[in-house]
Amino acid sequence: MKHFVPRTSLAGCVLAASLLLLTACTSSSNDDHPGKSPASTAPSPARTAAGSSELRLTRLAQAALASARMGKMVEAGTERVSDGVHTVPSLRRGTAYRLSLVCVGRGSARLTVSPGRREEAVPCDRSVVRQRITAEDEKIDVNGTAGASGMIAWQIDAI
Repeated sequence: MKHFVPRTSLAGCVLAASLLLLTACTSSSNDDHPGKSPASTAPSPARTAAGSSELRLTRLAQAALASARMGKMVEAGTERVSDGVHTVPSLRRGTAYRLSLVCVGRGSARLTVSPGRREEAVPCDRSVVRQRITAEDEKIDVNGTAGASGMIAWQIDAI
């Protein structure tokens, strides 16, 4: 005598086993400690406020930079003043470029294009600081001064 299991019964068993495994695998690690509440996935109010402040400062810096655009954009970015800007741009020899920076926030930052250039102040007051650069300029560094905060938007345009 042959026994045969209908396909729908087999599919039901597979589904039930899958749900059982899924439930077992996703149990919280806090199940062992009933006195502890699970970690919240919602951002804290302080983190949300800082994020919205950074977003607002980023938009202000990018808007100021966009109004000062000169030529075709090659590279650009936005960084926290506390992180600074540290880049080695990919520039073509024989082409002139203009580096434009805007800092929005408090304090100031220092721009250094190396090798062999002196530092230039970048105030965090929405003013645009520009410097002509070439392919021989290997590295661009912008570092916030002590106590400075905010966002820096930078852009390199081929002119």
